Amino acid sequence: MAETRGGKCISLGRDSLKDSLSRKRNGNDPSNNEKCCSTQLIDGDGAFNVAGIENFMKEVKLSECGLSYAVVSIMGPQSSGKSTLLNSLFCTNFTEMDAFKGRHVSTTPIHSLQQSNLAITINKVNLIGRVCFQDDTTFEKQSALFALAISDIVLINMWCHDIGREQAANKPLLKTVFQVMMRLFSPRKTTMLFVIRDKTKTPLENLEPVLREDIQKIWDSVPKPDAHKETPLSEFFIVEVVALSSFEEKEEQFKEQVANLRQRFYHSIAPGGLAGDRRGVVPASGFSFSAQEIWKIIKENKDLDLPAHKVMVATVRCEEIANEKYDLFATNKDWCELEEAVQSGPISEFGKKLNSLLIACLSEYDAEANYFDEGVRSAKQKQLQEKLFQLVQPTFQIVLGHMRSGILDKFKEAFDKALNGGEGFSSAANKCIEIYMAQFDEGCADVVIEIANWDTSKVREKLQRDIDAHVASVRASKMSELVSSYEEKLKEALSAPVETLLDAANSDTWPSIRKLLNHETQSAVSGFCVELIRFDVDEQTKKSMIVSLDDYAKGVIEAKAREEAGRVLIRMKDRFLTLFSHDSDSMPRIWTGKEDVRAITKSARSSCLKLLSVMAVIRLEDGDDIYDIEKTLIVALADSSSSSAKDKSMTAVKPLASSTWDQVPPSKTLITPVQCKSLWRQFKMETEYCVSQAISAQEANNRSSNWLPPPWAIVALIILGFNEFMTLLRNPLYLGVIFVGYLLIKALWAQLDITGEFRNGALPGIISLSSKFVPTIMNLIRKLAEEGQGHANNDPRRSPSKNNQSAIPAGRVTSSSASSSVTSPGNGAEYTSSSKHE
Repeated sequence: MAETRGGKCISLGRDSLKDSLSRKRNGNDPSNNEKCCSTQLIDGDGAFNVAGIENFMKEVKLSECGLSYAVVSIMGPQSSGKSTLLNSLFCTNFTEMDAFKGRHVSTTPIHSLQQSNLAITINKVNLIGRVCFQDDTTFEKQSALFALAISDIVLINMWCHDIGREQAANKPLLKTVFQVMMRLFSPRKTTMLFVIRDKTKTPLENLEPVLREDIQKIWDSVPKPDAHKETPLSEFFIVEVVALSSFEEKEEQFKEQVANLRQRFYHSIAPGGLAGDRRGVVPASGFSFSAQEIWKIIKENKDLDLPAHKVMVATVRCEEIANEKYDLFATNKDWCELEEAVQSGPISEFGKKLNSLLIACLSEYDAEANYFDEGVRSAKQKQLQEKLFQLVQPTFQIVLGHMRSGILDKFKEAFDKALNGGEGFSSAANKCIEIYMAQFDEGCADVVIEIANWDTSKVREKLQRDIDAHVASVRASKMSELVSSYEEKLKEALSAPVETLLDAANSDTWPSIRKLLNHETQSAVSGFCVELIRFDVDEQTKKSMIVSLDDYAKGVIEAKAREEAGRVLIRMKDRFLTLFSHDSDSMPRIWTGKEDVRAITKSARSSCLKLLSVMAVIRLEDGDDIYDIEKTLIVALADSSSSSAKDKSMTAVKPLASSTWDQVPPSKTLITPVQCKSLWRQFKMETEYCVSQAISAQEANNRSSNWLPPPWAIVALIILGFNEFMTLLRNPLYLGVIFVGYLLIKALWAQLDITGEFRNGALPGIISLSSKFVPTIMNLIRKLAEEGQGHANNDPRRSPSKNNQSAIPAGRVTSSSASSSVTSPGNGAEYTSSSKHE
């Protein structure tokens, strides 16, 4: 762009470097083929064109370039052919001086950025010449600083005839460059390419040493900061020298030399290229911001001090390096495999492997960020380290979790094995805890990441809590099993004996139960205390458990007593029937008529009343014998015919109308007075039938014993039956008939069990006999026929094969038939009778 009157401006242009170089090789003119993209960067008033640079970056997609670009600046005397050189090298379209119009300012200062396929050119004019303003010196320094701050390659365009001259036009410019460079953040090797224009016949081999010597003198003469007093020029600049023939006189030769130089720019950002070490390169996406900040600092700081920008550039670059290293670590194959393997279980030397990966990542960061500001570099390294730690810490925790759960499982297995092997609980627990906590500590040493130095005490404390909880759980389970086993032993030792004692209730029942309780409880407590020694139980807990065991034993007895109290009516009836129906020798009682039914009934009921009184109240304490329940029940419920007894009974009815016993706590009451009265009434009703049956049996027995007629009847029968008696004597056949009839009647008497049938009364006996009489007669006749048939078959004359059988006399057959078993077809009952032969 042309310089405006009263000010200067800086322009920025873009063209594809690869395309431009290709076009140059093909001899194409870019002005005719493709229009370059350009923008004004700094106007004549020194204002930065923010909108222009943003639009420029968007149009050329500069943000996508990352770090793959280089910045090229060109400096030189006015009208030294800078635009011509740039147009020839990069196919730009800067306005060149018209030779026919004379010397004038053709372009404004420019710098150039270069990427693999991108060239951004900025041309900076040295204003030492015909057109100068009051602030030219200041602007020259500012523009030189701006160029150096953003450039990787600085082209110094100078005339060949100026080499060796003390007052050559480029000497002040070089001094400015050197002064500015040493004010940057740190030594940064910027390539300073001296382009000697209009080379004479003097060989370049002779010109270059002279130029280098001049450069070194300028470097030595420039005032340096204390930090760079002894710093050589090579720490800041890579000096390259090329020579070009005159563009006007030897154009073809000039173009050929430019083409050779262009090849060096083609791979300028490759290792060993012209772009220098590129340690301070700013990412392409931040170029606009970086350029703005640089120019702002330059404008505001007259002394050209740039520490703030140094920090800014370092911050941007270090942060990018840190993000890049973080992404590389996150996708690192070794880390991904390690992270995936951790999910399934612990890994040997996990800490060592991960520590090595982290150190390698941080080392790579340090290597790339080594030349940036130390404070920024350290801060970003710390941020990177924290991000890496955040990334790997979940995996670290997973490893610790695997190890903790594994140690816990091993502890449980070893602890159970030790207990099953008979080892004491406390010794087994302490031994296993010591062993496996030591194993955890050893495992932590293998898992811990040295660089992170994370604390594993919380995981260790959790493991300790889990182990303690398991030990407590096992202790509680074992103690519960122990308590249950002793409770079961007490239940077995008390239930059956207490039931037996309550069944045979008497005055010694509760004292015997208390004695049994004390004996079994002491025995159980003694064994229980011995078992508790293995569990390290404190005295308070031990006493509590012993009291609980004692209470359980009492509870067993109370439960059994309440259970038996619920069956007291059945027990009373069973006892009454036993005592009433059996004699003192436990033989079944036969009511012959000589027994005193009333006395037997009273004695049996008294025993049942004794049972009721024993079951009414629990007496497990030694002082509980004062409860005289039996006396109250005897007075109120026992039968008595005397008037005094009746009066006492009426007086004693009042206590039985209550729901509690005197001086007896409700907790010890099994059967209330009201319930006792009700039970006794029901008991008497259900046992009255047995008593009445006994009385009826006695009366029936008395009647059956008096079957002979009176003596006068016997005398009358003898007198009146004398004639019949004589008839029998005269005719003995009647005696046989009478004898046979006697046998038949006796057989019927036995088969029908006439005595037994009439035992329950005359009417039931008659009814029963009437139903069985005819079937019994038919059965007897059938049996006699079968006996006669069998006798005929046993005759040796008819059955020769049965000679071994002996004949049965007829009289024997009759007797046998009369005493054979008879089955009544009516009710299916079988009756058996055996007759004696007289």
